[in-house]
Amino acid sequence: MSVLKRQIEQPAVIAFGANQGDRAATIHAAATELAQAQGVELTAISSLHETVALRPAGPDPDAPAYLNAVALIRTTLTPDALLALLHEIESDHGRVRAERWGDRTLDLDLVDFAGVQRDRDGLTLPHPRAAERDFVLRPWLEIDPDAVLAGRGRVADLMAALDSAGSRS
Repeated sequence: MSVLKRQIEQPAVIAFGANQGDRAATIHAAATELAQAQGVELTAISSLHETVALRPAGPDPDAPAYLNAVALIRTTLTPDALLALLHEIESDHGRVRAERWGDRTLDLDLVDFAGVQRDRDGLTLPHPRAAERDFVLRPWLEIDPDAVLAGRGRVADLMAALDSAGSRS
């Protein structure tokens, strides 16, 4: 007797960023590679948003500006396998992890995975700073106006709070 095992697709949110090289081409290529990966279905991607570089000390208008986007996917991968795939795509595009929040050819962040909340094994979900990042929230709202960030609330409310505080991080 054979048993059919159904793999359940889970929704996930991926943030893209680049401030070196041909930023737009790199983000588009990375989105294509993500969409073509086994176990991943790209369901939506935002337009590109240009933002000032952010350093540990705050915004750095002297650094090359970032292009950012957010994608919605459905995946049969585990969160850890998805993160490994994102790191592989980053590496394929010349990502070097030399300095925290340094310039980069490509940054892919797993922002949310099916509303899971966890902090272990090198992966924190949802992304620990997503609720504070205009460059994550604004493009996410563009493609999902009803989005909710697990443990933090409606993305529209988080974005409104940033807008009222005048934050552009």
